[in-house]
Amino acid sequence: MNTNSNNEKTLSITEAAKMNGITRQAIYVAIKHKKLKARKDAAHWEISVKDLEDYRKHKYSRTKSVFNGELLFDNSKGFHSVNQTAEMLNIPAQKVYYATRVGLMKATRKGAAWVIHESEIKAYKDNYLNQKSTNTQVV
Repeated sequence: MNTNSNNEKTLSITEAAKMNGITRQAIYVAIKHKKLKARKDAAHWEISVKDLEDYRKHKYSRTKSVFNGELLFDNSKGFHSVNQTAEMLNIPAQKVYYATRVGLMKATRKGAAWVIHESEIKAYKDNYLNQKSTNTQVV
């Protein structure tokens, strides 16, 4: 941590990434998309601690994503993201994408996101995951 000419405490990209528990690349992307203020001094970026705190407060979250005025992943209505679905089924997200691509699980595209209803998740679990485990059991 350093102090700039305005007497503000500043961080490097590496320090900011560690404090947020994210990658340096994620910090670069936030700066590029103007979601995180930063100043470049010669060869190094400086991020004020205050700006990093503001970024944390307003950080984008997929769980709050809205499409046409409606919450995309409204779990109370049974709608889930690919990552939520993968976590529920205890499988990798890539397997969820594959299942939707080959037609084993139906997903709906809303903007840039795929939304999966819990009825589809249950059907996939019953018809594919549970069946697969019963087929591999020795009788």
